[in-house]
Amino acid sequence: MSEVLEPQAPAKVEPKGGVVPYLNVDGAIKAAELYVKAFGAEIAAQHPPDDQGRTMHVHLFINGSSVMLSDFYPEHGHGFEKPQAFALTLMVDDIQAWFKRAVAAGCAAAMEPQKMFWGDWYCEVVDPFGVRWSMNQGE
Repeated sequence: MSEVLEPQAPAKVEPKGGVVPYLNVDGAIKAAELYVKAFGAEIAAQHPPDDQGRTMHVHLFINGSSVMLSDFYPEHGHGFEKPQAFALTLMVDDIQAWFKRAVAAGCAAAMEPQKMFWGDWYCEVVDPFGVRWSMNQGE
């Protein structure tokens, strides 16, 4: 009789940054894969999907900081919520390249890169999961 193995948690990875966003999205693994293409993310750790295809935890490194993801788990109090009233801001050194890469990966252009009143370049994209990402390039 073969032994049924439970999914193992990945090795602990220390977060980068002082504030770490933790996003609930509909498809954490797909979001992580998109963020690799759109923002040059590195998947630092990932729990395997459960029997419903949901993933409890994905830890990414994006542009020197951590971002964590999870699918929705309504049975544990984490039901679907549309992302609203926030943006994740990436401080970048080549805003045109970052913007083009994000749009090419599947993000929708919400604001083309432009010089802003505060003197920096700024733009926004919205990913297919509804998360708004802004990019800022100082002068």
